[in-house]
Amino acid sequence: QVQLVESVGGSVQTGGSLRLSCAASGNDNSPPYMGWFRQAPGKERGGVAVFSRRTGPLAYSGSAKGRFTISQDTAKNTLDLQMNSLKPEDTAMYYCAAAGGAWSPGFDARRYTYWGQGTQVTVSS
Repeated sequence: QVQLVESVGGSVQTGGSLRLSCAASGNDNSPPYMGWFRQAPGKERGGVAVFSRRTGPLAYSGSAKGRFTISQDTAKNTLDLQMNSLKPEDTAMYYCAAAGGAWSPGFDARRYTYWGQGTQVTVSS
């Protein structure tokens, strides 16, 4: 079992930055793959970035590439998402997810076993 807890999100203006953290705990607190997803009202949950604890960042969505950075803080055992140059369309509930297995689950949410409760990010114009 893995418990995932995201840090509190926040509200920023267009062009601002936010940093989200996801703390993992439980019997298996180092799952090999972790990712950030987001879901805006009325839209499906979509992948933002995926991370391999062994090799580092694996993938970014098109909208995240160049603006967001996924990383891990091994000392704190957290998965972080640094978000820069935020836009109103980044407004969503952001979720941390974790998966086991030998292959990256990519942006397929069905392949992630553990999920955090979500944290709200709001970007105003």
